[in-house]
Amino acid sequence: MANAIAKLSISFSLVSIPVTVYAATGRHTVPLHMVHADDGGRIRQKRVCELDGTEVPFEDIARGYEAPDGRTVVLSKDDLADLPLATTREIRVLGFLDADRVDPINYDKAYFLGPSGPAGARPYALLREAMVEAGQVAVARVAISSRDSLVAISARGDVLTMVTLLWPDELRSPEGIVPATPKLRPEEVRMARTLMDMVSADFLLEEEQDEYTQALQEVVDARMAGLPAPHAPEARVLPPAQKETDLMAVLEAAVKRAQEEHPKASRARKSTAKKTSASPTKTTAAKRTGRARPPAGGRGHDHGDD
Repeated sequence: MANAIAKLSISFSLVSIPVTVYAATGRHTVPLHMVHADDGGRIRQKRVCELDGTEVPFEDIARGYEAPDGRTVVLSKDDLADLPLATTREIRVLGFLDADRVDPINYDKAYFLGPSGPAGARPYALLREAMVEAGQVAVARVAISSRDSLVAISARGDVLTMVTLLWPDELRSPEGIVPATPKLRPEEVRMARTLMDMVSADFLLEEEQDEYTQALQEVVDARMAGLPAPHAPEARVLPPAQKETDLMAVLEAAVKRAQEEHPKASRARKSTAKKTSASPTKTTAAKRTGRARPPAGGRGHDHGDD
């Protein structure tokens, strides 16, 4: 069961839906600490004031802002807790957009939203079904951990999800990253599509695993057992970068490699191609028999009647 974080209300116009916010994700972690390499002793960090050299307990630490002229403004916990924001315990819907209008590059952190009690079940289901039918997401504002955030709410099966969004001015411009697009030949695009289809034929996203965390755990387990740490397998050798590449030759070689690595996909493509070539279209069959297909809604006639 996901961890409950807060109880809020989705509001748009006069509609209010009480919801509970749940964490939707959990990071893979292998807890590592800073230790002394010679004896394994833990390295502890001390919070020391640079003015008087004394160690400061956590409860006496505040936040500060250093101005360009060198002055420091100390902000208390009360200052930060009572910012001049119209913050309420609501997820205030600003509007609805088609799902493809929200670029995934804006996505930040994901949450689940569940109805809080029987009173919220009906309006919760109504909002979910209305968004599914319209193919839209709700864009809203909410305060999470005292920070004002822009969020997108969408349906994922029976549950509503809420993803915090980066603010528009937090996205950097990609200008200058990509040079002018060279002219591509249609056969290159077709070959690339063939390669994409073959590589993707037996790919299942839900079966992918965090190999880094698994490998790190293997090293920890081996060292705990007094065994040598396993080493990385031999890396796959990539072709050297060249100024000019025969792209079609590379694609043909890649398709050949994909046929070897994905034999099921290769057999399926050959079977489909064989059926297509073996089954003439109705138009072709009609030409061979000397009869044309009758037009929709009308009667056909023999060519000899003309």
